[in-house]
Amino acid sequence: MGDGIEEIYKQHARSVYKFLLSLSCDTDTAEELTQETFYRAVYSIDKYDGSCKVSVWLCQIAKHVWYQELRKRSRRAEQTLTEDIPGASTPEQSAILTGDKVSLYKAIRALSEPMREVVYMRLSGEFSFSEIGEVLGKSENWARITFYRAKQKIMEVL
Repeated sequence: MGDGIEEIYKQHARSVYKFLLSLSCDTDTAEELTQETFYRAVYSIDKYDGSCKVSVWLCQIAKHVWYQELRKRSRRAEQTLTEDIPGASTPEQSAILTGDKVSLYKAIRALSEPMREVVYMRLSGEFSFSEIGEVLGKSENWARITFYRAKQKIMEVL
């Protein structure tokens, strides 16, 4: 059984990492959550029924691990939004840049679940449309159309 798990890890660790990187936008967090994902996969391997691809099953686990991480972060003390931003020399410029970034992420966050995931995967994780379709159990064309529609909605909001 150990050899099977190692093989699954070798085949899917990179795609799980890229998926988590697209959600977290942080390499250290993505690495940590990838390890947690595979830990949970080993722990619940007996629940895998084979009704979907292993990569899809692992990305579902990764998504739940990410949501748990977000809940942990929200319980921690709030960090200020006015952290040093490269290129912002005055507090006013920093506030403007932060506001633009916050507006963008609010617009993305307001999207429906599949659109939001496609946008995060495409922009942050450098996933191809075919990889996005595979991870989400859809076609490459579906991923392209969903991304296009999400961009249109974001542009309407901004």
